[in-house]
Amino acid sequence: MGLQIGDIVPRKEVKFEDLKGKVIAIDAFNAIYQFLSSIRQPDGTPLMDSQKRVTSHLSGLFYRNVSLLLEGIKLVYVFDGEYHKLKGKTHALRQEAKDLAKERYEEAKDEEDIEGMSKYSRGFIRLDEGMIEESKELLNALGIAVVQAPGEGEMQCAELVKNGQAYAVGSQDYDALAVGGTRLIQNLTLARKRKTPGGFVYIAPEMIEYDKVLNELGIDSDQLICLAILVGTDFNPGGVRGIGPKKALALVKEKKYPVHIFRAIEERLDFNWQEVFEIFKKPNVSRELVKMPVMNEGKVKEILVGRHEFSSERVDSHLAKFNELKKEQAQKKLF
Repeated sequence: MGLQIGDIVPRKEVKFEDLKGKVIAIDAFNAIYQFLSSIRQPDGTPLMDSQKRVTSHLSGLFYRNVSLLLEGIKLVYVFDGEYHKLKGKTHALRQEAKDLAKERYEEAKDEEDIEGMSKYSRGFIRLDEGMIEESKELLNALGIAVVQAPGEGEMQCAELVKNGQAYAVGSQDYDALAVGGTRLIQNLTLARKRKTPGGFVYIAPEMIEYDKVLNELGIDSDQLICLAILVGTDFNPGGVRGIGPKKALALVKEKKYPVHIFRAIEERLDFNWQEVFEIFKKPNVSRELVKMPVMNEGKVKEILVGRHEFSSERVDSHLAKFNELKKEQAQKKLF
């Protein structure tokens, strides 16, 4: 769900070569759900091995991340910790949406509607503990650091950027901005081409910079948090009735201070704005140093080929590309 402020924030397209040598902190759940949603059969069935274990997320984690590593980008995947109690309503809304999608999927299946099956199957994606642990295992084997956040993964990503351990947050959501994440990059883990009715289109990474957001919108950090709360966050889904991003921006600029902003609309509030404000003002994050692991090709092949029956040739081919890159880098250092 996340913040609904995409229409009013400035952004710019960036090239993969611009990110070479940079550390990007990826919101793990955000990326894994993308893989589970997009990497599927035409009828919406996820990729599975012979034991019917879902492997779409492992496919995404391997092929998309190797592609990024080959661009010279360094990655840290940050996993969510404990959910805040205020996310209960968000989880309930998500479960309702999943139940509805499941119901419509079954109807489409009965009618042999392949297009409908593909559409609705993405609405009830399930990520269990086993999938999470195996994702961490594969990432470590790929030489990608794994960080376990005490609370919200995206807020922990922002903390890594703020304390200099990462260059930018990689996520499709905007939560990192509300807690002062310096840079946010979107579309990084998506497939680079997307099929549309008119053909394939290239999906470029886009960067959103915190200071530029504040300057262009003409607001400060506290006002950005207020703007987020007004339009809705995972801690107050739906925001304030009748207030969209543009109205919210006008209100925060007019009233300026959080107390005055929410006093002006207090009759419409059905949540404690101060409690939500505090979550963004003082996020539950860790300040531990990130340790980058070394790639373990044997472990990668054990997980993908030995355990889940991935094509040995394809896996070897991608790992070979990575080894060639390492050789080239070693030669450059020598000369």
